[in-house]
Amino acid sequence: MYSLKIEQRQYQTYILKDESSNSLVEIVPERGGIITKWLVGDRDIMYLDTERFTNPELSVRGGNPVLFPICGNLPDNSYTHNGKQYTLKQHGFARDLPWDVDFQEAGNNSAVLTLVLKSSEATKQVYPFDFEVRFTYEMVGNSLNILQTYQNKSDVAMPCSFGFHPYFLVRDKSKLSFEIPSQEYFDHKTKENKPFSGNFDFNQDEIDVAFTKLSGNTATVTDRDRNLKFTLEYDRDFSTLVFWTVKGKEFYCIEPWSAARNSLNTGKNLTVIEPGDNFSTSIKLTANFF
Repeated sequence: MYSLKIEQRQYQTYILKDESSNSLVEIVPERGGIITKWLVGDRDIMYLDTERFTNPELSVRGGNPVLFPICGNLPDNSYTHNGKQYTLKQHGFARDLPWDVDFQEAGNNSAVLTLVLKSSEATKQVYPFDFEVRFTYEMVGNSLNILQTYQNKSDVAMPCSFGFHPYFLVRDKSKLSFEIPSQEYFDHKTKENKPFSGNFDFNQDEIDVAFTKLSGNTATVTDRDRNLKFTLEYDRDFSTLVFWTVKGKEFYCIEPWSAARNSLNTGKNLTVIEPGDNFSTSIKLTANFF
């Protein structure tokens, strides 16, 4: 049996819970529609920097930040559309804006929360399109489904990229092993393509790499320290998986992106939604303890 309740903390927090397994998901609509906590059997799956989360002037480092209308950064934070230059900061604005709650339900088989983000005069200053983004977070046992619809309400075609930046809790990175459907990645630090054999050198201060030649739609991370296997399933609309971590921090990120950095300028893997149309896709996160 599932339940859904609301708690007023610093931000209004929606709690989706599976009473039988004592697993839960916490979502904060007004702080970028973000998942801030995910417990499976009372054990944390995600990492959250609570100090940054409580400061509305800072982007959240933790949980599952939403990336839209770009993933990554643009050179000088700028792009050109129809001959006009715009400024758009890293990962776009969706993760910083309040989302509205559109639907909520808890029943015997799942708990569901639907959030909506709409364009405004402020967003059109940096991204000149009318849009509506609709996310449905669905908790089913030890899995989270995130169903997404991106609707173009403009009278011109709307280019975009979209994705997520989930942070996963880890105590000992040397005990991680990876199954990623690619044999090479692009290292954002060295600007080189490198072969991938299934693991990383965690002695580096920072690892920031992108897998773009994906041969499948599932990636798994096994944490032998916590006896946890995490699985990410993503639709074929996601062309890129980014892996990022920082030495000394208890997190790693494996991020599904629809397009790599700077796609608004390069056009590579860019999603273009025609006037009045919408585009739907989904990802699924599953955590299994063994």
